[in-house]
Amino acid sequence: MSTILTLNNGVRMPALGLGVFLSPPAQTAAAVRTALETGYRLVDTAAAYMNERNVGEGLRASGIAREDVFVTTKAWVSQYGYDGARRGFEASMTRLGLDYLDLYLLHWPVPTDFENTIAAYKAAERLLAEGRVRAIGVSNFLPHHLDTLMAAADVAPAVNQVELNPFFTQQAVRDANEKLGTITQAWSPIGGVYGRNANATTNGAATPLEHPVVVAIAQAHAKTPAQVVLRWHLEHGFSAIPKSVHDARIRENFDVFDFALSADEVSRIDALDTGVRAGSDPEKFTAASYPADIDNQ
Repeated sequence: MSTILTLNNGVRMPALGLGVFLSPPAQTAAAVRTALETGYRLVDTAAAYMNERNVGEGLRASGIAREDVFVTTKAWVSQYGYDGARRGFEASMTRLGLDYLDLYLLHWPVPTDFENTIAAYKAAERLLAEGRVRAIGVSNFLPHHLDTLMAAADVAPAVNQVELNPFFTQQAVRDANEKLGTITQAWSPIGGVYGRNANATTNGAATPLEHPVVVAIAQAHAKTPAQVVLRWHLEHGFSAIPKSVHDARIRENFDVFDFALSADEVSRIDALDTGVRAGSDPEKFTAASYPADIDNQ
């Protein structure tokens, strides 16, 4: 397990970062500043989160040198196509107040318009060649999406950010990522998505944090269930981006580097997998799945 992951182009990325999906803009800057003061050096946002401007404010307020923070943002599906992705990138950079980006991701595949998905990725490849971004990748891509993308792409994704937690471990996606040298990065890594979907399939508890297996392991290590689940991600070599705007929770989520899980504990958590996702289905995703007024923020 490493606190730093090396991407397939040699760029180094912290394994653990702060996510800001659903972070209210008014609270995002303070959350980013708290995270950076705590020791985080990875911040993940997206055009569709409507808080890139606030992330930029938090970065500047922290006083941490720009080169010491790894910043990710994502192109939204309404920006796909070559020219649209280029314009979307420039708008994101303006909102963030940055002159280069560490990682640029395509937020979702759009199966009904995969030609434009590929065109957006080609734009990302060009941004990489121009030195505007240090690495590029995708989010929520299934194995066959990766196959179709790579038939047209020149650069393998450095990262594939997907829904991943002990109730949904995504082995097929992880295997596909590994073949490309692509880092698997988890959104909703501690299972917050289950709180937003009451109909989600779970495994003996409402969320992974409440499952008796996770609770027992947490007690054995004098850690919280969230810390155990985040440590599980790190033991697997994943990157994880837990979201919070609460100072104590932000600090708690980062306090995972002073203990380790045994192989048996990792296996017991692995066994909680249901094989059923709680978030949106990448096979059915369109711009209408998550309406976002990207151009007016």
